[in-house]
Amino acid sequence: MSEVQQRGFWARLGAYEPLTLITMASIAGGLFVLQRLTSEVLEGETLRFDETILLALRQPGELGVPIGPGWLTHAVGDITSLGGITVLSLMTVLVTVYLLLDRRWPIAIFVFSSVLTGWLASTTLKILVARPRPDIVPHLVEVSDLSFPSGHAMVSAVTYLTLGALLARTQRYRSTRIFVMAAGVFLAVIIGLSRIYLGVHYPTDVFAGWCAGALWALGCWLISKRFVPSRAPGDGLENGNGDGD
Repeated sequence: MSEVQQRGFWARLGAYEPLTLITMASIAGGLFVLQRLTSEVLEGETLRFDETILLALRQPGELGVPIGPGWLTHAVGDITSLGGITVLSLMTVLVTVYLLLDRRWPIAIFVFSSVLTGWLASTTLKILVARPRPDIVPHLVEVSDLSFPSGHAMVSAVTYLTLGALLARTQRYRSTRIFVMAAGVFLAVIIGLSRIYLGVHYPTDVFAGWCAGALWALGCWLISKRFVPSRAPGDGLENGNGDGD
């Protein structure tokens, strides 16, 4: 490589922020992990691990009864509803309308399309892997579709992490951006855990859902950062203002 070409390479590399490079590396690593996990699931190598965790969450000798007090089962049922199609649809539509009313048309359209395509990706993965639901323990809620990856885990991660990442870009203060992202991660985690507790998913289904959803959200964030403006036309505030809060 000539000296001129070397300078051009380093100039192009310098055009990317370190955070962008870290994000790209994370996406590559996540894809590898997802591919390996899917391969192990298809070969049946994870079944013993899955069975151990599901059985550990039930009363010995009474597999229809989960561990913990009665109110916990009710609370977990409420939490799992946060990852249902109805709640996520309402959340996405309301956020999109809010952004449209706030005259942030590019990011509103990007939010809606990112979540919608994430849902389609989840459905496609389920069809390709075609893993049946676990029958190790009785299900505590009614389910009917395929198991891998967990739709609740993936779609909630896609929705809450994508909304969190994109909405964080519209916030003035760093503390607010951190809170929005942390809330998205927290919701995705507890929704995924609820599916394991209810016995309707293998743990590896949920891990794969988290991985795929996080990858989708990271990819959407990376695209939006490069191509989608976060503020309305005429808004004089830049993203960096107010970071000292």
